[in-house]
Amino acid sequence: MAATIFITGGARSGKSRLAEELALGYGAPLGYIATGRAGDAEMTERIARHRARRGPAWRTIEEPTDLATAIRGNEGSCKALLVDCVTLWLTNLLLQQGDAAPVLREVEALAHLFPTLGTPLILVSNEVGMGIVPDNGLARAFRDLAGEANELLAAAADEVYVMFSGLPLKLKG
Repeated sequence: MAATIFITGGARSGKSRLAEELALGYGAPLGYIATGRAGDAEMTERIARHRARRGPAWRTIEEPTDLATAIRGNEGSCKALLVDCVTLWLTNLLLQQGDAAPVLREVEALAHLFPTLGTPLILVSNEVGMGIVPDNGLARAFRDLAGEANELLAAAADEVYVMFSGLPLKLKG
């Protein structure tokens, strides 16, 4: 069984940077499973910035919804796999499914995959529950879904970090 590392924190807290640094410790080649979609100019630019920062040690695998299959299909081809990010994956699934219950079942299936992996896996997820209560049902459903998903994945992971202002705090492992 390979290590599973879960990293959470607020927006622009340094989650991706920490995840990439930890992955680089395993050596190249590395797999980067990107769950985001370039739906507008700002997101297109953000994706380009992330790719440029990573460099040639990384192979990008774009998979917005079928995360377990992407992980399983790329296991063994890299020294480590990094998923960035769980929160966008949840967004994609919630918009596709229209309900949190089937999405949580996918999160549970993903967590059950961890002990079977032979390749280290690092997951990045946003902490969205520390702010104000959203004013609409979809946003509240997403906030609750993200909180439950983070809880499930953190419980199943070997190591857990939370990022605050660019500083990692190790919670588990």
